Amino acid sequence: MLHLRLITPADRTDDAVRLIEATVGTAHLVVLPGAARDPAGDVVMCDVAREAGDELIRGLRALDLDRTGSIAVQDIDLSLSHHADKAEAEAPGEGADAVLWEGLTEATHEESTLSVTYVAFITLATMIAACGVVLDNAILIVGAMAVGPEFGPLAGLCTALVRRRPRLAVRSVVALLVGFAVAMLVTVGFTCLMDGLGLFTRVQLEAERPNTNFIYRPDAFSFVVAVLAGIAGILSLTSAKSGALVGVAISVTTVPAAANAAVAFAFTEYRQAWGSSEQLLLNLLGIVLAGTLTLLAQKWFWASRRARTAKAGGS
Repeated sequence: MLHLRLITPADRTDDAVRLIEATVGTAHLVVLPGAARDPAGDVVMCDVAREAGDELIRGLRALDLDRTGSIAVQDIDLSLSHHADKAEAEAPGEGADAVLWEGLTEATHEESTLSVTYVAFITLATMIAACGVVLDNAILIVGAMAVGPEFGPLAGLCTALVRRRPRLAVRSVVALLVGFAVAMLVTVGFTCLMDGLGLFTRVQLEAERPNTNFIYRPDAFSFVVAVLAGIAGILSLTSAKSGALVGVAISVTTVPAAANAAVAFAFTEYRQAWGSSEQLLLNLLGIVLAGTLTLLAQKWFWASRRARTAKAGGS
């Protein structure tokens, strides 16, 4: 269930209440006339089944409440109510399958913002991965994958393509390009420093490295895994199962590939640098392609379900 808290201008309250009452899957409607001070207006609260939430939020935005008032949405972790159980039973579909498009757009907008924290995380992850590739240490590689924040901008790009949000697309692409560029540049300097201290050597990089040589040797499985990870990542976001994102992060060799390319470039080992860059691009392409197609499939699925529900209600 979702909890909605609205601030509505007095002349829009009745319209908002009628919309909530007409939406299948709502419960616990509360109206507090004149309770809001900034902006001034009435406070309207209700609970709605997750699978009916997107339709209700879209209707409330059509009333212009996001501009003249406020629409706040929260997940309800526990609701002990017969009315809530009845609302969820009446709502079409399953809550775990529902997509809150506005929530997804807001979440990916935040995750795809180029910030100091984002750059710091992707840079640290790339430096950790650099240690992993030189030492041929799979544990460090997995750790670097988990630390890397690059799935946020990738999900933002997928969302922008499906929802036709050019600003979000530009924001996501900038975060990816600038983030990886800074991370790789810093990692080149880090490699030179470690080389000067005798901790990184060309011999280590050019060794067989059985645990990490896949990073600069892309093959068909690289793309297949990226596609599967892209699907899993988008599903974890749209179904609010964020725990799955950790598994997605350690499935795709984006950050390790960037790290290996940076280390190889520092040692003028251009064969590995090119192979790692190819691995990086292949993974990014697979995630974006799969994520976009997954969102399109979900959009079609819910549009078809709404059409069938409307047809059944009309008959």
